[in-house]
Amino acid sequence: MIEVRELSRSYGELKAVQQVSFDIGRGEIVGLLGHNGAGKTTIMKMMTGYLEPSSGSIRIDGLDIAEQRREAQRRIGYLPENCPLYPEMRVIDYLDYQAALHGMADNRRPAAIRRAIARTDLGPKATATIGTLSRGYRQRVGVAQAILHEPAILILDEPTNGLDPSQIQHMRSLVRELAKDATLIISTHVLQEVEAVCSRVLIMRGGQLALDSALDAIGRPKRLLVTLDCSPEEARPVLARIEGVTDVEVWDGEAGLRHFALSAADPQALAPLVAKALGGQPWNLYGLAPERRDLEDLFGAVTLEQMEVAHV
Repeated sequence: MIEVRELSRSYGELKAVQQVSFDIGRGEIVGLLGHNGAGKTTIMKMMTGYLEPSSGSIRIDGLDIAEQRREAQRRIGYLPENCPLYPEMRVIDYLDYQAALHGMADNRRPAAIRRAIARTDLGPKATATIGTLSRGYRQRVGVAQAILHEPAILILDEPTNGLDPSQIQHMRSLVRELAKDATLIISTHVLQEVEAVCSRVLIMRGGQLALDSALDAIGRPKRLLVTLDCSPEEARPVLARIEGVTDVEVWDGEAGLRHFALSAADPQALAPLVAKALGGQPWNLYGLAPERRDLEDLFGAVTLEQMEVAHV
């Protein structure tokens, strides 16, 4: 559906995006993450045809965006972070104008506009002037124009920006509904939004793609955590001898407890073996659980690595 190959963009000496490659399949919901200046917005602008790459290629539904820009853009719905709206226009008139820009036939526009308004819950404000709307409602108008022509690909930059908690829940439901017929790329600083709706995450760091991972892979346990009330010298040899254990890391806990992290190909499979090995020991077992890294932990680790490199 989307093929990005060796994509780069420079502004003079500044390399905003460097040699980025990835594929996104039909129906995927992909989160695009990174700190400010990491290259997210530049990538989205290149993918939508608003910015030419310095090198590399982008194919949208089999179309080379450099050679078939207009045809590729017809397949894309785009919500920029600061969506340009005309404050003097009414919501319904603005959407009709956007439908005309998309080349939508006159007889198709009313039904498309009604559907976009219903899906974004804009009914109460359909005849209101955009300039009178709250930030949350303006954001919904931006989403409505992005989905108006029912594109095969949706690129949404901060879609929940300015929304209240109930509106965020509605937006999450809409994203899941849209994914039934479209491929979605969502850029946001709110990691919980990615965890709530995305199946995959791309993390940008310093203009490069630092991580491409399925969300369910991020939550898989990497180590088994064992908490005991004994010294490392006593427990480490016992734990290291357990079949499957490849490494034992230890650190101090509260109230004299010690935490032991056991590495293995399948950490969860170690649990019964650990319980059996400790059965004859004079120590008390206070904890036995898989160590899991959530998206926030992973994002911090990936971006911190770049910060440390930058300060070396």
